[in-house]
Amino acid sequence: MAERLILIRHGDLGARRRGRYIGRTDAPLSQEGRRQAAALAGPLVRRPDVASVLVSPLRRTRETAELALGRGANFVVDPDLREIDFGRWEGMGFAKILAADPAAVDRWAALADNFAFPEGESIGNFRKRIGAAARRIAADPARTAVVVTHGGVIRFLICHFLGLPDRAHLLFDVQPASISEIRIDGGKGVLTLLNDRRHLEIC
Repeated sequence: MAERLILIRHGDLGARRRGRYIGRTDAPLSQEGRRQAAALAGPLVRRPDVASVLVSPLRRTRETAELALGRGANFVVDPDLREIDFGRWEGMGFAKILAADPAAVDRWAALADNFAFPEGESIGNFRKRIGAAARRIAADPARTAVVVTHGGVIRFLICHFLGLPDRAHLLFDVQPASISEIRIDGGKGVLTLLNDRRHLEIC
């Protein structure tokens, strides 16, 4: 059973995508994102206990994992770790979404299972697959598991392992190429590191 989880968000996607909701779009890392991902190798190389690496199927997470851990690393692709599908809101900024449909934004904020992004995924389905991924991660025989995925997924995983309501995900800032860690002690999660980006300051 995994005793420590290292949660890594993929690197930057470029200026034109910053501040926008990017879910199903299979965007590559920007040049800056590739630099950020390569910088992750520093803290990870100091973790010889890493034996299991799980990644989202989207290109930006696979590129991040390859640059951070090397192309020869053995990755397990878990489709449940992909970002939520924002449907018609994909690629839009919050202000534009709010202006177009404020009532829908209120329903989104409530995180009701039956809320679905227009032509996109429902909160209930997202919650279900993140829970399924979390159970597989917890059951991983490796003592330390690395998960390379997306901001929304990481925030929901933190809530899952800490036993917090999903709405608490808004309390956690998870920026590109950041590292967060959870220690699992007696079946309960303890957040020991959040949004660490110190490795980017020295690369």
